[in-house]
Formats: sequence, structure tokens, C-alpha cells
Amino acid sequence: MDRIGASVLTISPGRPFRASLTTFGALVWSGFRRYATYRQATIAGSFTNIVFGFLRCYVLLAVAAGAVGNRPAGYDVEQLATYVWVGQGLLAVTGMWGWAELADRIRTGDIASDLLRPVPPVVSYLAADLGRALHGVLTRFLGPVLVGLLFFPLVTPQRWQTVPLFVLSVLLAVVGCFGCRFLINATAYWLQDARGPQMLWTLGSGVLAGLYFPLRLLPEWLTVTLWVATPLPGLLQTPLDVLVERDPPALQAGLVALQAIWAVLLIWLATVVQRRAERKLVVQGG
Repeated sequence: MDRIGASVLTISPGRPFRASLTTFGALVWSGFRRYATYRQATIAGSFTNIVFGFLRCYVLLAVAAGAVGNRPAGYDVEQLATYVWVGQGLLAVTGMWGWAELADRIRTGDIASDLLRPVPPVVSYLAADLGRALHGVLTRFLGPVLVGLLFFPLVTPQRWQTVPLFVLSVLLAVVGCFGCRFLINATAYWLQDARGPQMLWTLGSGVLAGLYFPLRLLPEWLTVTLWVATPLPGLLQTPLDVLVERDPPALQAGLVALQAIWAVLLIWLATVVQRRAERKLVVQGG
């Protein structure tokens, strides 16, 4: 083994926390490397995001031109342009669509091998998804933002706390989005085929997360209900509003705190559902 430079990851009982961090980090790196191999798909995805960025940006700018004071729902032209182009980049970072690995493994029975591993499925899939998100930041996020800077006036944050709050908000959005997608995929434990819930997620998440238009264009009572009663605005709307400084600092921090609550709750729900599904599989003899 020493001659070929191979190494085996061992877990020491005396240092379980360090071993857990090492294992989690290795899973994150594996997720990054996995998506780094699909270079052509990355380029094609970035190009698609840029094309739709132009379409969305001109539509929202047309809305602003017809609004009173050119400020629909309190957004000026620069804030709307920033909302669109950063949102196009974040779409690949949060990974709202396209992940059906868990549902496919449940359908084929390959999930049984995941249950034999020392790392719980929720933790292993979360680590791999964080690696995917890191790859998205370095590849799919920067392209649309740079194009937006070239063709449109974008907002420059004026408050010192905006940038760290935005980074934290993006991280929470990635975790929250993973929790939603895991729960959608986990319906395959009971339905055997999760394509129906996945289709509903695809149709509804983009609208209710604020991808197609800012949720603040909706009636205020509906916007508040969506923000408090669902985790969806925290997937895109919250980090974008934080970046464009749509709200005062206190409200910015409050929205991120609400986002953190939803992220923790979603991961807890994913863990509970996974444990219940494992008991169901034992009852069925799977």
C-alpha cells in the first residue's frame, strides 16, 4: 500500500470529532470532484442561465418603467438588475432542480447499500451537495454575475454587514434547498416513484422561491405568509434581498435568522423521515 501511495481513512475512537470532520470533508470534496468532471454541462448550463438572465432582466426593467417612480415593490432599476443576475447564478448554487439520486436508489433498491455505510444518508448526501454547491459558486455563479456587470448597472453593497450576511444566507439557502429536495425524494419510500412530487416541486419552487419575479410584487399578506409558513422564500428571495439591501439592517438579520430556523427544521425533518423509512424497510423485509 505504501508503494503506490494509497491511504485508508481510519476513525480513531479517541478522536471521534476530528474523524467526523475528516470524513465530512472527504465527502464534500468527492461531491466537488464529481461535478467538476462535467465540464461541457457546466459551460452549457452557464450559457443557458445567461440567456434567461437577459430575458428576465428586460421583463423586470419593463415593469419598473411602468411603475410609479420606477420602483416596483420598492426596488429601483439597479436592484432589479442585481436581483436577476445574481439570482441566475444562485440557481445553480442552490441546485433547486435536477436531483433525483435518492429517489432512483430507492426505486432500484440500491439504497440498501447506503444503509450499511457508517455515515447516515442525510449526512452523506448533504456533504456531497455542499461540494456541488462549492463547484457551482466557482463556475456557474461567476459567469452570470460578470455578464450582468458588463451590460447592466448593478448594486454595490453600502453596509459592511451585507456581504457576510449574504454569504451566510447563501449557505443556509443551500442547506434548506437540500432539505426540501431530500424530503421530496424520500416520498419514494412510500410511493415507489417520486416523479409526481418532483414535478410539483419543479413547477412550484421557482415561483414561490422568487426566481421568476420578486415575491414582494405580490400582495403583502401573501408575501408574509409565504415567508413565515414555508421555507421557499429562503431559497432565493432572502439572499437576494439581503444583497440588494432591500430592507433595513435589523430586518435583514431577521430574515436570515428565519432562514436558519427553516434550514435546521428541514434537516431535522429529513432525519426523522429517513429513520421512519428505515423502520418501514425492516418491517417489509427490505
